[in-house]
Amino acid sequence: MVSWIPYLLSACLRNFQISVPVQPGKWQDEHRPLVDERGNVIGIVSAKLDAGAALAASGSLPENVNYAVKSSLLLSFLESVPAVSAKLKEPNTADEKFSDVVKSAQDAAVLVLVN
Repeated sequence: MVSWIPYLLSACLRNFQISVPVQPGKWQDEHRPLVDERGNVIGIVSAKLDAGAALAASGSLPENVNYAVKSSLLLSFLESVPAVSAKLKEPNTADEKFSDVVKSAQDAAVLVLVN
């Protein structure tokens, strides 16, 4: 769930703040797609708020404060890679069953290595 859209222009262009649980780590939840209710990728989970730093600054522990890079920022890069570009789909505008959204997201995932 997108919980807050930052109002600072630079942050607004790049990220969503999300309130879904994220497990940090190279191959865990970070860097996975963030999809909407129709299965469209709207972002890539990119960061988790540092709970220790937030505790030190505010005196309370945050829960599920995480960030996703907006897909619009990544789309031009993906379109420049022929093997990936061929797999990109048009946005889905139809309502979908949850199980179909999950299957679609799993089928659409691709590993992109950048040297």
